[in-house]
Amino acid sequence: MDHKRKGIMFIIMAGFFFSLMSLFIRLSGDLPTMQKAFFRNVVAAVISIVMIIRSEEKLSVKKENYWYLFLRASIGTVALIANFYAVDRLGLADANILNKLSPFFAIVFSYFILNERANKVEWMCVIMAFIGAVFVVKPTGSMRSIYATVGFASGMLAGLAYTYLRKLGQRGERSSVIIFVFSLFSCVATLPFLIFDYHPMTPIQFFFLLLTGAAACGGQICITMAYRYAPAKEISVFDYSQVLFAAVWGFMFLGQIPDYLSIIGYVIIIGSAVFKWYYILNIEDQKEISTT
Repeated sequence: MDHKRKGIMFIIMAGFFFSLMSLFIRLSGDLPTMQKAFFRNVVAAVISIVMIIRSEEKLSVKKENYWYLFLRASIGTVALIANFYAVDRLGLADANILNKLSPFFAIVFSYFILNERANKVEWMCVIMAFIGAVFVVKPTGSMRSIYATVGFASGMLAGLAYTYLRKLGQRGERSSVIIFVFSLFSCVATLPFLIFDYHPMTPIQFFFLLLTGAAACGGQICITMAYRYAPAKEISVFDYSQVLFAAVWGFMFLGQIPDYLSIIGYVIIIGSAVFKWYYILNIEDQKEISTT
């Protein structure tokens, strides 16, 4: 299997796991966002450290990657908190589609950080995706719009975090180390909030938070592997499988049905992603033909 196909496989698996994470966050009930974020990352930290201990290299980090690990962890932590906040207050599909603006933001940030240059068609798709986001956010000044704006910010920050994730992959840093550093940083950052604003949990709430962490770890491993194998502009369209999974879970378990404006936004955003992906594939095919 070539690298692109591996990237596609891993990014669809990531979408499945992250959609389950959103469902479990919602099912865990009325708990503070920081408390949910802490338990999500504790589970991921434990799983990743076990993977590191079982590896031959153990916990070895390249010194030249310290700064990029910090950027990925800190920005990713803020993105995660914003996403959890939005998931608790919006429909699952709405929160997920706003977070899935991250591939478009990754194209923008990759231009400045990785020097991966997009062409005019790709920039047009980025603009169209942002227009689609307006239909989902519905900027009216209501509390719902504020929650959606936080969801939009989670997508922007996730795009920046994934750009640094790819940077680390290019610099040879291991997936397990990246996940562990991110999870540990997130735990440390959210621990003070947990201590001073802890809400008692029922056994079922605790169980769903454990499932949240397990699903998140599965998604993080898959997304890390996906961007290691292929650049965002080649595989990002398959990341939108998460929105489809989330819409199914939202309907089945929460009785959520997106309104017509949100659906228009989904069509524009996902349509832009599909068009961009199809365009890139055609460009690559033409390059292969011209070199043969």
